[in-house]
Amino acid sequence: MEFTGLHSTFPQNNEPSLFDSPANRYLKARWSVQHFTVTQLGLAIFSNENSNKYVVHSYNFFLCPSTLGVKDVEFSLSASSIQFLSHYGFDYNKFLKDGIPYMNEVQEKTLRQHLLLGSWKVRSALDRDVLKKAIDEVTCWIATAEEEETMILHDLSDCQMFAVQLVLRQALQNVWTQPLGDKKVMVQKVSPQHRWLLENSCYDSCQKEFILLSARGFTDLFQTLIKAKKPLVGHNMLMDLMHLHEKFYKPLPESYEEFKRNIHNLFPVLIDTKTVTKFVWKKYQFPRVCNLLEVYEVLCSSNLNLKDAACPVIDLASDCSRYAEKKSPHEAGYDAFLCGSVLLKSAHLLLCRSTDDGVEADPSFSRYLTVLAEHLNKVNFIRGRVSSINFSGEDTLCQHSPLLVVQVRGWPELNERQIYQEFKALCRFDVRQLSKNQFILLADKFKHVKLVLRDYKHHPHLRISVYRHWRHSPRVNCLLQVSGIVALWSLLAFVLGGAPCSSF
Repeated sequence: MEFTGLHSTFPQNNEPSLFDSPANRYLKARWSVQHFTVTQLGLAIFSNENSNKYVVHSYNFFLCPSTLGVKDVEFSLSASSIQFLSHYGFDYNKFLKDGIPYMNEVQEKTLRQHLLLGSWKVRSALDRDVLKKAIDEVTCWIATAEEEETMILHDLSDCQMFAVQLVLRQALQNVWTQPLGDKKVMVQKVSPQHRWLLENSCYDSCQKEFILLSARGFTDLFQTLIKAKKPLVGHNMLMDLMHLHEKFYKPLPESYEEFKRNIHNLFPVLIDTKTVTKFVWKKYQFPRVCNLLEVYEVLCSSNLNLKDAACPVIDLASDCSRYAEKKSPHEAGYDAFLCGSVLLKSAHLLLCRSTDDGVEADPSFSRYLTVLAEHLNKVNFIRGRVSSINFSGEDTLCQHSPLLVVQVRGWPELNERQIYQEFKALCRFDVRQLSKNQFILLADKFKHVKLVLRDYKHHPHLRISVYRHWRHSPRVNCLLQVSGIVALWSLLAFVLGGAPCSSF
């Protein structure tokens, strides 16, 4: 997917941190998902047609929230995200003008109720202007028109075509409407008897189910994906899954565990190629690369010796052939193609390395799933207390480098941001304030800990040491202080109580 933004800067400290638990990160990401929207969704369908050959049909869907009868949807734009997508040629006009509508179950229920009660409203100012113009045209025309005579309204969007028909039928009892396709609606002057017959016809294009079908838009395809129960493959796919839940299923719940259960029920088999390739890189010492295209190119390189007869052959369908001729990074459909290809190549590589006698002539996809078993439903977790989120079980904490404590002396009023800037040039740490003059540093690499301990050994204002809970925890210190006070008072009471009394 492509979005209008990734991480909201509000509220503060909303960016990913090594201190984040999965539940903490979920709440941060939930805020962002609720405030940004999906601009484009890519879907690549890999069909195992014969032996080890896979044919790929890849699709791009420009999406824009539905405006038909639902509460007007607000979303934010991140300047950096807009600039990034613009650099790669993203068509924002297509997103805004021709984006396919969608809605989740709560929005659909609201629209259904409004249609049943006849209380739906046109939310868009543009749609209201189009409706006013259409009503004016029809009102002027119908005054002199004969029965059965027709006129055509032009240049209407899908939502406007329904809105125009509903408004005209409600306002004028002697007209009938019918969509002609190609952004046109036919208006016909009819008698009351003819109108009654048309209203009760099963072919009426403005029946509630037809309206709902149009308003649901892409959501219908989402439901088809759920029913198919096929493995859903993504790359660094946590945000994608959260947007799928929020935009096409239900608003994201507050509970992290409920979110995990919902996603697992919708998609029982998830495969994150980021999780898979991290394992491959670690196990087989291949060049470390960052983005999906680079991963694909490494797996396609001759150095990996994946040219054997059993290696999966991936062919793009004729209508997607441009992806074979030209790279299109950050076009959602192209990235989806890369993602599925990376999965097949990674799975074949793991299969080759796990068998001493060589791979059978035509390994099936189920055979690949077997070798990927330990990675199924494990979605990559960027910079946090776990390496991946387990959608089919408990999350496992990962081992980080030791915590460091920074004791500030003679350098007043420092905050987390200033401490971060101090160490930024040397290496990257996440920072949390422990007390007025103490900060905790957490890094994802042991070598960074050694580097800082060495370079700051004689710093005039910062004293750095390895964190010890019994020594540095404010709660432990508080408990020790309270215990000390209680012990002191007990001793004092004992001494005073045991002293001989004076007689008068």
